[in-house]
Amino acid sequence: MKNGICIETHNEDETIKVAQKIAGVLQKGDILLLVGDLGAGKTHFVKGLVKGVGGKDLVTSPTFTILNTYESGSVIINHFDMYRLSNMEEALELGFQEYFDKNTMNGVSVVEWPSQVEGLINPPYYMVEIKKTENQNTRKIYFGKVNK
Repeated sequence: MKNGICIETHNEDETIKVAQKIAGVLQKGDILLLVGDLGAGKTHFVKGLVKGVGGKDLVTSPTFTILNTYESGSVIINHFDMYRLSNMEEALELGFQEYFDKNTMNGVSVVEWPSQVEGLINPPYYMVEIKKTENQNTRKIYFGKVNK
C-alpha cells in the first residue's frame, strides 16, 4: 500500500486494539476491504472494529454464511467473507450491491477476500492488509484510504 500507515502487532489483543482505534474514524457509508492470508487475523480485526463502535456482539467468521451483521454498536457493521464466491455476479445475485451503495448502506461494510468480487466495490474505501511475519504471532497491519 503506497499511502497509509503500518502498525506491527505481537498478539491477537494488540490487533484488536488497533482495529478499535480505526473504528473511531469509520462512519455510516464507509467500506473497508480486509486483505490477508488464511489465519492472518482478519476476524480478530473485525472483533476490534465491533468493540470500537461499542458493540457487544459475538464476532465470528462469516465463512459459510458469507455475511454477519453486528447491530449492537453506534454503527452497524456488515462483515462479509467473499471467499466462497466466484465472481461479482454471484454477489449481485445475492443482493449484496445495496451494502456497497453509499445511498442505501445501513452502516459500515467490511469485506474479507474482496478480490473474489472484483468490480463490485468502487472507491472510495479503506484498505487494511494484514501480513504474517516470520514470528508466528507478529502481524504487520497496513491501513490507508483508496480514493481512485
